[in-house]
Parts: sequence; structure tokens; C-alpha cells
Amino acid sequence: MKIIATIPAFNEEKTIGAVLNEINKVMKDNRYDYKILVVDDGSKDKTAEMAKKSGAIVYSHPKNYGLAETFKTEIKKSLELKADVIVHIDADMQYQPKEIPELLKEIENGYDLVLGSRFKGKIESMPIMKRIGNKAFSRVISNITGINISDAQTGFRAFTRYVAENIEIISDHTYTQEQIIKAVRQKYRIKEVPVYFAKRKDKSRLISNPFSYAIRAWISIIRIYRDYKPLKFFGIIGALVFLTGFILGLYLVYVQIFGEGVNRHLGLMMLDILILSIGLQVIIFGFIADMLKK
Repeated sequence: MKIIATIPAFNEEKTIGAVLNEINKVMKDNRYDYKILVVDDGSKDKTAEMAKKSGAIVYSHPKNYGLAETFKTEIKKSLELKADVIVHIDADMQYQPKEIPELLKEIENGYDLVLGSRFKGKIESMPIMKRIGNKAFSRVISNITGINISDAQTGFRAFTRYVAENIEIISDHTYTQEQIIKAVRQKYRIKEVPVYFAKRKDKSRLISNPFSYAIRAWISIIRIYRDYKPLKFFGIIGALVFLTGFILGLYLVYVQIFGEGVNRHLGLMMLDILILSIGLQVIIFGFIADMLKK
């Protein structure tokens, strides 16, 4: 099988050479038929130059588009290179290239998407906010897919050409989770293998502000539920709104029976009718969205 090892890179001139050397060594030692593709996402340093010197095929974005768009480019270019299997690994040496054969072994065993799980392996260092965010994402994905995923955010994964061709990534934020969700729905075989996750040697550009990272993570989780569990998402919102209207309605009934009547609360009664209507409409919208999703 022809393997394309793909690396997204943004200003990684300090580590890209070491990553490529390690990949070349492990792939040659195992006699794989392979090529390495580096997608330079608008780097301002010598990332592209260093990658070319190490023998990689380099495709450069004209500007920084972000990880999701870079992942889409990786898949497109890998398919153009006639990949049978695509291995996605980061450029910062936190994932270990020497563990690539562990992922490929499971592809050879018949799995379609193999995830390198940091939480099943060993984590040398991970900021607490990122750890909490990753676990929250994984729980959400497990809930949506119905299978236990310990590390839905992992940037170390291998997948077949069929997964690459048949799963269209449309998200700009949650591409790692989107691939897993769609792979489960299309009945592809998925497996996690434990991997080592090393401490980053320099400051992360993805989570320079932990509070900003936390906000983005929760926004992404909300988007996932909205897109893949619309009945649950809109149903909960609609039920809460309807419950508010119901409680207000009980108050108006109490006023009518034991108080001065609702004539002095016509505005409140109109508001209650509006709240109940909105809650019911949101619930109905959830049913419609769920039906259209299928």
C-alpha cells in the first residue's frame, strides 16, 4: 500500500526537520512505500524551505487559514498523490513518528480509521484547560456516536483512501471530531491505539490564552450538538423556554383563582403566550432538523 504521511505546519522551522528525519527513518526501516507531504499554512519563517531540504513534498497556502482548512488540503493533495493510506501527524514533535507503524498495523488488520489516543497512552505534559477541553470533546463525541472515544481531538491518526474520498470535511472548527462522527455513521471500522504525547518545547500557538481556548472549545461543542444532535439541542432549549412559560402560566392561574384576577395582568398573560409559543416552535424545529438530517 502507498502511504502518504501528511504534516500541517505553521512556523515550525525549529522542529519540522527533526520530524521529517524521524518519519523517514521509521518508514524506511519498515520498508513502507511512502511519501511525505507538508502543507505549509502561510508560515512566515523557513518552514517550507526546511521541509523541502528534508525531501518532503511541500504545498504552501498563500496565508494562514487554520488547521481545518489545512487538513482539507492534506486530504486533497494526498489523494492526488494516489495514497492508499494517509497518516496525519503534527509538526511539533509532541507525537512520536516511531509509533506510526502501530497505527498502520491496525489499518492492515482491516480498520479504516485509527486514532492515536493520548489518554490511553502516556501524556508527558498537557495544560489543564486543554486536558479538560479534550476530555469534554471526547465525551460529547462518544455520546453522539454511541462508541467510546477517549481522544477525539488527537492530531495523530491514520485512515484509508476510502475514508478520505467518502467523508467530506466541511467544518472550519471541529474537523477532527467531524471525521470521527461521519466515519461512524458511514459504518467504517474505527480503533484507538495508545500513543506517547511529549511536552512541547516552545509555547503553543493554539492555546496562548487558556480562557480563550476554553470559550472556543465550548462554542465548538455547542456547534457539534447543533449539527449532529439537533433534536436534543433544540429540544432542550425549547423545553426550558416552554417550562418558563408553564411556570408563569401557573402563577397567572393562581392569580385568577386566589388574587385579583388576570385582568390587571394582561401584558404578563400575552408575554406568557409568546413564551409558550416560542418554546413549542423551537421543539418542533428540533424535530424538523432531525428529520432533515437523516
